[in-house]
Amino acid sequence: MMAHHHHSMDDRDSPDKGFDSGKYVRYTPEQVEALERVYAECPKPSSLRRQQLIRECPILCNIEPRQIKVWFQNRRCREKQRKESARLQTVNRKLSAMNKLLMEENDRLQKQVSHLVYENGFMKHRIHTASGTTTDNSCESVVVSGQQRQQQNPTHQHPQRDANNPAGLLSIAEETLAEFLCKATGTAVDWVQMIGMKPGPDSIGIVAVSRNCSGIAARACGLVSLEPMKVVEILKDRPSWFRDCRCVETLSVIPTGNGGTIELVNTQIYAPTTLAAARDFWTLRYSTSLEDGSYVVCEKSLTSATGGPNGPLSSSFVRAKMLSSGFLIRPCDGGGSIIHIVDHVDLDVSSVPEVLRPLYESSKILAQKMTVAALRHVRQIAQETSGEVQYSGGRQPAVLRTFSQRLCRGFNDAVNGFADDGWSPMSSDGGEDITIMINSSSAKFAGSQYGNSFLPSFGSGVLCAKASMLLQNVPPLVLIRFLREHRAEWADYGVDAYSAASLRATPFAVPCVRTGGFPSNQVILPLAQTLEHEEFLEVVRLGGHAYSPEDMGLSRDMYLLQLCSGVDENVVGGCAQLVFAPIDESFADDAPLLPSGFRVIPLEQKTTPSDHVSANRTRDLASSLDGSTKTDSETNSRLVLTIAFQFTFDNHSRDNVATMARQYVRNVVGSIQRVALAITPRPGSMQLPTSPEALTLVRWISRSYSIHTGANLLGAESQACDGDTLLKQLWNHADAILCCSLKTNASPVFTFANQAGLDMLETTLVALQDIMLDKTLNDSGRKALCSEFAKIMQQGYANLPAGICVSSMGRPVSYEQATVWKVLDDDESNHCLAFILVNWSFV
Repeated sequence: MMAHHHHSMDDRDSPDKGFDSGKYVRYTPEQVEALERVYAECPKPSSLRRQQLIRECPILCNIEPRQIKVWFQNRRCREKQRKESARLQTVNRKLSAMNKLLMEENDRLQKQVSHLVYENGFMKHRIHTASGTTTDNSCESVVVSGQQRQQQNPTHQHPQRDANNPAGLLSIAEETLAEFLCKATGTAVDWVQMIGMKPGPDSIGIVAVSRNCSGIAARACGLVSLEPMKVVEILKDRPSWFRDCRCVETLSVIPTGNGGTIELVNTQIYAPTTLAAARDFWTLRYSTSLEDGSYVVCEKSLTSATGGPNGPLSSSFVRAKMLSSGFLIRPCDGGGSIIHIVDHVDLDVSSVPEVLRPLYESSKILAQKMTVAALRHVRQIAQETSGEVQYSGGRQPAVLRTFSQRLCRGFNDAVNGFADDGWSPMSSDGGEDITIMINSSSAKFAGSQYGNSFLPSFGSGVLCAKASMLLQNVPPLVLIRFLREHRAEWADYGVDAYSAASLRATPFAVPCVRTGGFPSNQVILPLAQTLEHEEFLEVVRLGGHAYSPEDMGLSRDMYLLQLCSGVDENVVGGCAQLVFAPIDESFADDAPLLPSGFRVIPLEQKTTPSDHVSANRTRDLASSLDGSTKTDSETNSRLVLTIAFQFTFDNHSRDNVATMARQYVRNVVGSIQRVALAITPRPGSMQLPTSPEALTLVRWISRSYSIHTGANLLGAESQACDGDTLLKQLWNHADAILCCSLKTNASPVFTFANQAGLDMLETTLVALQDIMLDKTLNDSGRKALCSEFAKIMQQGYANLPAGICVSSMGRPVSYEQATVWKVLDDDESNHCLAFILVNWSFV
């Protein structure tokens, strides 16, 4: 056998690669069939297997072993080429469809530009001819965009139509279709692009939001590898992808003569906070196909202006208005579809508290929650259908998606507390900051949404404590990440244990909330994430600590199913949320879920359209080019944080649970306010530390660097700088500069980082101290550091090769080189280790 081994090695080295003296072997069909049979089982047979093959198949006995080896090599090569060719064809099809989309978009932009140039010339002429003194408002009528002209005409056109009969409804439907198409592919709305088409086959598409039109609007177009009718079916099922949609009820369906359908639809939308009422729409939805084979579903509110039957009204909802919206789906050559989606609504801001209005006037948030969500959902399903997505834990994608939907829905139900779900307010203790609501309706929790397994353990009902608060200058992303990664900073172990116990049949004593609480260590186990990583579902294991003998029952591990969304930097609207529900170890597909959590929504200050128009028309180009147009609102951002926690109770424990819940939510609010202070960027720079300790540390860092390496860390003139200037230079240095502790008995933790270092680790100065050096470096980085460690201790520094490290969010970061040096204090003793990572970037 050894001899054979050598033989195969010789084969590999022989220059003629098995083509013995140039002869070419022709195989008979029977021989090919025999070889193919083996190839199907084992594409890369060993030399032993090849010899066995020759012995077993007499028809191959006239062929040399090395020729058979060559046949298998060639066969593997052909397979690889075939796969590659198929992949390239797919990519090519995608790219040509993308190209088509971009050409059309380019065309549309050209039209928009010529429209604006014409309008601009007209305005200049008006300003030139008007005398400086007249306050003539008629120019407003010029600035009205094509959009509004279209919206104004229809009502004048058909004062006489009776919209209650099918013919009248069809005329509204046709008008909705025309208006929608002008927005989707024409210039009816002044669209401002937010996300452009990235090169390459993975682009989500083009996303744009409206500027200066009535209401708020968003538009997205992109490609998906699903057939048009499948896309229609997915998009029409709004609750499956629009997380804030409570229900869509079709009250009547009228077929039209042209093979289309008109539906009269009532749609209920959850309120995102506890501070304003929910919204609903009463619309006509028209589905039809166009001559070119495209399919359209468009929709518009029925109002007194349009005519048509009146929809059902509900006291829990404020009626909002949908201006013509919808989706256009065109088949692509070679399979797949091009999708255009437009959402255009007027959410009736007048009934919303002043401070919240920016949320109801934000086209970006509409884009994030509806338009982009729809496109992403279709893409997600397309990827799952094609089998491109791998899932851990062996659960089907659809099951995982149902979990995400149930978590969102349960949280929305808690935030909204609708009476028709059985919620009623509990009288408060005088402090109005926290609302307590109670739901004893067994039907609600035995319903399909929670699975039927809830009630035995649910006692007599569910209690919800909720609050909304305003925070200034806190980045939404950072706040949600903090709540997710540092649960021990705000959660109370006893309360978590109470929630976990509600899943078991045994009743459990209501804990007294301790302000200190006991930290529980958490381990996050990922389940699934969406393509763009804007949402992930995970299981959180909370490690048990028994902190007194009577709490021994608590010291088992507890599990939460958790959904975190909107934490991707590229997210359009900036809303983010963290929702979780206790589950038990069995974690069945229909496990009961009682979600609690946090939602963060940025409030962008919006200028009113009339300010906008006049400012934009008159501000000269120079000032907008030199960037001096920053408004106060950009530096002073606000967000609204909504918190809701749900607990089960028995009749006799209701008041105790209410007291616990109220106290707990107050404590959580307190923790968040503390955290918010710590992560709030100071004016002028992001959290630049200015303490005497920071100044001293920076002096030590730069001095030690030049002592050991003979070079200046911060440029030649830095030697003469005062502490403040040094600190600023180091803080704003483009490369990541990090310090970590030099303890021999414990693994090193980070103690300081400059702005670039914090960005790279995706953390804050407060949270930095929980990050271990070993967790950040990868294996080769750790090995490189260990092998150089003695040298660093003796010579004071070492250079490390390019490598990869990991941010606190688990994202890989590459760097081109690193230098590590010993930082010495004023007594020349070792204070810490410093690193500089040059040219780092997220992979």
